[in-house]
This record gives sequence, structure tokens and C-alpha cells, in this order.
Amino acid sequence: MRSLYLSMEKWTTGFSMLVACLMLALASLLGMLQIFTRFVLEVPVEWTEVLIRFSLIWMVFMGIPMAFRQGAMVSVDVLYRWSGPRMKKVLDTAVALAALTLVCIILWWGWDYANRGKVQSMIGLEDVSMFWAYMALPVGACFSVISIIGNWLDPQRLELETAQ
Repeated sequence: MRSLYLSMEKWTTGFSMLVACLMLALASLLGMLQIFTRFVLEVPVEWTEVLIRFSLIWMVFMGIPMAFRQGAMVSVDVLYRWSGPRMKKVLDTAVALAALTLVCIILWWGWDYANRGKVQSMIGLEDVSMFWAYMALPVGACFSVISIIGNWLDPQRLELETAQ
């Protein structure tokens, strides 16, 4: 069961990272388009700015699961290094529970915020609801929950191993 969950988690975390990378590429392309239209054509397109902003928000919330999976959660590194195997598991559990609590709060309030944003429209893109921009919070939180549990089951402390 554990290996099945970890293989599913590997796929979902990889997918979320792919989406994050695509959102970064989209923001970069839109930024170049904005520069070209504003300074070369001298006809700025106002919708690029809002799409850049929201693609960066999606990039962050879809990239967070990979950070959780690699063990980049808040922890007390010195205490972890000085602890034995049993205490390390206790610390991992405490950090995972704290992260899950935060992510569940983001999920709850992000969903509420997205639903409230259904009646709003994006500035420059009046036909698109703000719901889609705000959905980055609950979607990213769902992927983060999967990654946090995956890291708890199979801890990876990549940032601690490379720290000096």
C-alpha cells in the first residue's frame, strides 16, 4: 500500500511541477510579448499583465508540492541532526502535521475565496472569471497534501544534506 501511494505521489508531484514550469514559461512569453507590443509596436496590450500575475501565482502554488516532497518544510535542523532515529520520526511527524494544518487552512479558505470570486471578472479579460485565478490556492493545496504525506512516509531531506 505504501509503495502504491508513493508511486501515485511521485506522479502527482511531477505533474504539479510540470504545470509550475509551464506557468513560468507562459509568464516569460507573455512578458516578452508585453515588451514587444509596448516598446516596439507602441500599442500595449493590457491583458498580458494580469495573465502574467496569475500565471506566477499558479506557478508558486503548483511548485510548492515539490518543495514539500524534497523535505524543504520548516524544521529545526540542529535538533534533527542531534536526534536519534526515534526522535527524528517524532520531529518528521510534528513538521508534517504543522504543514498539513497550514495547507488545509489554505485549501479551506482558498476554495471559499474562489467561490466568492465567481462573480468577479479579470481586469482586461472581462469574459474570464476570477474563480480560475483563485483556484490556484485549493488546487495547489490538494497537491501539497499528497506530497506532505509522501514525504512523511518516505522522508527526503535534500536541503539538509546539501546544507553547510
